[in-house]
Amino acid sequence: MTLSCFCGDVQVTTATKPDFVHECNCDLCRKAGARWGYFAPEQVEVSGQSASYRRRDKVQPGVDIHFCPQCGSTTHFRLTEAAVATHGDTMMGVNVGFAEERELAGVELRYPDGKSWSGDGAFGYVRESRILGA
Repeated sequence: MTLSCFCGDVQVTTATKPDFVHECNCDLCRKAGARWGYFAPEQVEVSGQSASYRRRDKVQPGVDIHFCPQCGSTTHFRLTEAAVATHGDTMMGVNVGFAEERELAGVELRYPDGKSWSGDGAFGYVRESRILGA
C-alpha cells in the first residue's frame, strides 16, 4: 500500500495491509485524526520530509507522531528512544486513514479505549470491532 498526506509531499509505503487497525479515542489519536495500522519498521518506507511531535503530558511518551509540515496531515509514528530501550524497535504506526476503505477490505477495525487506558496491560474497547469493506 502507498498512502500519502493530503498534499502528497509525504508518502508512506507498506509491504502489506495491517493485520488490524485501531481507531483509538485517546486525545492524541483523536486529535491527530489517525487510524493506526501497525507494522515492523522494515516493512515501511517513508518518503518526503515529515516533522514530528512528542506529547508533553506524559513523563515518558511512547511515540513521536509524524506529520506533513505543508498540509499538517498525520502520517505515521515511531517509538521514542525510551520505548525502544524497553521494547526494542519492533513497531511503527501508519495512518491507514489515508486509504480508501475498499483498500483495507477484510481488515478488522478495533476501537480501543485509550482515553481510559493506564498505559499498563491490555486495552479495553469502547465498542465492538467491525470488518472493513464488509
